[in-house]
Amino acid sequence: MQRRCFMLGSLVGGLPAAPAFAVEASKKIASGTCSKAVYLTFDTGHMGIAQLVAQVLQKHKVPVTFFAANEATKEGGSSLGDFWAPWWKARADEGHQLASHTFDHMYWLADIRDKATGQVTHFKVKPSAGPRAGQSFVVSADEYRQEIARSAQRLTQITGRKTLPLYRAPGGKTSPALIAAAQQGGFQHVGWAPAGFLGDELPSDKYPNERLLAQALKNIGGGDILLAHLGIWSRQDPWAPAVLEPLIVGLMDKGFCFRTLAEHPAYQGWIAQHR
Repeated sequence: MQRRCFMLGSLVGGLPAAPAFAVEASKKIASGTCSKAVYLTFDTGHMGIAQLVAQVLQKHKVPVTFFAANEATKEGGSSLGDFWAPWWKARADEGHQLASHTFDHMYWLADIRDKATGQVTHFKVKPSAGPRAGQSFVVSADEYRQEIARSAQRLTQITGRKTLPLYRAPGGKTSPALIAAAQQGGFQHVGWAPAGFLGDELPSDKYPNERLLAQALKNIGGGDILLAHLGIWSRQDPWAPAVLEPLIVGLMDKGFCFRTLAEHPAYQGWIAQHR
């Protein structure tokens, strides 16, 4: 109980009066000093490192994009539940961008075609959260769009701000038909760069943090979208405490700067039309 009270106090206190991170990034862009932009993104997880992530981002004035699903957390409840609502509100107030990761962290498994027309009308899916976690079943294209929208609506309810009209499919698993269905609902899919896969969901015995950090600093290039998570249940040696800050500092030392996906040239047009 003591830890929970401490966390809630730290989540809602000490926030900047304005979205300082977004202002800082915009100044760099306007001045022409941000020629090597990278786009750090976080998907939800068990949220055990969420406060650490927030502190590191605030310390280094790094704006990021969070893709949120309603997943089980170490604190009990779920990542879009009432306990974590102040955390999301604080991140939005700081200038970070939020987007959907589907509500029940719903993995796409296969397209289902209509036998008469041959057109994809349904999808086989398997959520890892929610009341049907671990079950495989079929949803219509409209039901899949509602699944994406549900997370975005919850984030807007919490923060009072519109989310980006973007989403990330769990595991990055998609098909052209799935992406098209999401687009019809106003959501553009976002993946990540090969070099931007930061490896925090890999087994730590085979992929230790030192190796992941060195690999990222060596391979990440300008324009890359980077992917990490707010806690991975299966990783024994947590990634963020050892890698996040050295990664940010190392990339900055190499001349990189950080932007949210709201400023990514591949998505700016879509965002302007659909937000």
